[in-house]
Formats: sequence, C-alpha cells, structure tokens
Amino acid sequence: MINATAVPVAGAAASSPVADADERTRDRVLAAVLEHGPVSAAELGDMLGFTPAAVRRHLDHLSRAGVIEVKKVAKPGAGAGRPARRYVLSSQGQSSLGNDYLDIAALALQQLQKMAGPDAVRAFAEERFADMERRYAPEIEQAGPDIRDRANALAAALTRDNFVASAASIEAKAPLPAALSSVQLCQGHCPIQQLAARFPVFCDVETEVFSRLVGVDVRRLSTLARGGHVCTTHIPTGRLSAKPVTAPAAAPASLDEVTNHQ
Repeated sequence: MINATAVPVAGAAASSPVADADERTRDRVLAAVLEHGPVSAAELGDMLGFTPAAVRRHLDHLSRAGVIEVKKVAKPGAGAGRPARRYVLSSQGQSSLGNDYLDIAALALQQLQKMAGPDAVRAFAEERFADMERRYAPEIEQAGPDIRDRANALAAALTRDNFVASAASIEAKAPLPAALSSVQLCQGHCPIQQLAARFPVFCDVETEVFSRLVGVDVRRLSTLARGGHVCTTHIPTGRLSAKPVTAPAAAPASLDEVTNHQ
C-alpha cells in the first residue's frame, strides 16, 4: 500500500497535538481517496467514521493543497439532474507519490528508440514486466481456475507492489446474459505514470501480462498515463475457468542482446 503520508500538503499548521491529529486524519482521507476514488464525501465519511462536516473540511484542505480534485459524475438513472461530486487524486498528488529518476529513464528510452527503433523500447518493457509475471504467476495459479479469484489475487499482488489495486465483480442482470459479467480491476497509482505517458507501450505490455495471468482476454478501459483517474482493466468472467498460464520466457542477458538481435 502506498503510504499517503509521503504526499506533502502545503500550508500545514505549526506542529501541535491538534495539528498533528489533523494531519494524521488528512493522511487517512487522502489514502482513502487514493484507494477508492472516484469517491464521494459521504462514502468517505462512512468508510472512515467521520461526520460530513469533518470529512468535507479535510477534503477542502487537500483540494487547496492541489493533491486531490473533484470529478463530476452523472448519477445512474438521474436524467439531466446535477452530477455527483467525486474526489480523485490530482496529477500533482500522483506525481508526489514517487517518480524519482523518471526523467532520466525517459531520456534513456528516447535515446534507445532513436538508436534502435521502437521495437527496442517494447523489448525493454517486456523484460521489465516479465519479472512481474514470474513473481505473480505462482500465487495466481494457487488461487485456482475461477477468474474472479484470480483477479482478486492479481489485485492483491499489485497492491503489494504499490499499484493500490482493487477488484470489483460486476454481475450481469437480466435481460443481459450472464456471459457479460466481469471484474473491474482498478489501479489507483502507477509508479511509472509519467514514463508510460511518453511510451504507451508500457501500458500495452502490462495489459498483455494481465491477460496471461488471469487466463482470459482482457481490455484496458482507462489508464492514468492517458489522463484517466485510475487504470481500469475489464476482465470478463462469463467463462469461469481460466486458460493455463504459460510461464514467460527467460529474459535476455542484457538489453544489448535485445538490440543486437534486432
């Protein structure tokens, strides 16, 4: 889980017992927005046990600091009524969660692409995510053949790696066929968001890894790198058993080997 206290909040009061308690409470609110956003003030109050006035005070503080923002969402079945206010992490809040060396990495990849072409960048991304696939595969296999269980295991593994992931089952109701049921896998944080914004192949390769791990074809609905408030992956569960996972091939000894081969 990302430690929300790593996010600096501008304008914090001088240290005192009351100020420290407020800061800890804001950290809890920020962590909840990160994990559950887009989320309403009422939902946050229910989750954290705060009064509406208290949660709005902390949300206003975090909004002024620039680490969260309001997203207006149309209410289902509400027609032309006023859209609901939902809170999400802002781009400033996302970037403050840790992006050390990303500028250097982006420059290095730009140079690699210039010298060896876009296939070399894809090879680099595949090598990076091959390690994730090798680490996740045993525990996802242990979850069994049910796709929902595998998606939950994937979310737990991603959360351990600071992607702040969750998996929500969406059951298709009549007259829709049960085959349209799915799991929405959401990632509230991306450690390489700025890098993926410049090189979308990282998102593409990650999606391919998710598909192999859960054992069905999946579809990316949104990504943080492309302006979404979360990364959302649609995982169909109409077929309740997964295809066997094929272990990824061993990574080449070095990137030079990839470039020379190409």
